[in-house]
Amino acid sequence: MLDKALQLLKRFYGYDEFRPGQKEIITSLLEGNDTVAIMPTGAGKSICFQIPALLFPGITLVISPLISLMKDQVDALVNQGIPSTYINSSLSAAELSRRLYDIGDNRYKLIYVAPERLSTDTFQAILAKTTISMIAIDEAHCLSQWGHDFRPSYQAIYPFINSLPKRPLIGVFTATATPEVKSDIITSRRPSGYYLCFYP
Repeated sequence: MLDKALQLLKRFYGYDEFRPGQKEIITSLLEGNDTVAIMPTGAGKSICFQIPALLFPGITLVISPLISLMKDQVDALVNQGIPSTYINSSLSAAELSRRLYDIGDNRYKLIYVAPERLSTDTFQAILAKTTISMIAIDEAHCLSQWGHDFRPSYQAIYPFINSLPKRPLIGVFTATATPEVKSDIITSRRPSGYYLCFYP
């Protein structure tokens, strides 16, 4: 499976080798392990969930708190030929309706959403028609009340996961984590399952 990941790395990103830490995190996810990845800014954490997303059979739901970051990442993925979209408050009603229809029609591999979207009935109904292989929680320090960017809406993530008919793989990613935040993410906020932690 890692050979296929390297092929995708070359095809879509133009790199021959993974950066330090990326191979271990991608391998962990591909082996079916829930994984927490705490990586420095610029270390390439997005690749760590984007490449597994391309190898998994269903969709990957990426939970992100930043509208501008969603757009930048989705634009880059689409330019690379990777079917991706985002759902957030910046969309018109017509565009939102179109994208939700396309999600239900399984036209995307990666779907970026704000955490607030998870609690809406319409979005939940659309996702019920799809197979979610992985949920990637980006900027995961927002989960922790000890984090400087704590967002209460992130507390809806795990109840949402537990409501799904089949529990997907979980990847948790952040570049900002004090010891208190690390502990909070890994223990008190996690769903059932085992996390592997990497600090490249």
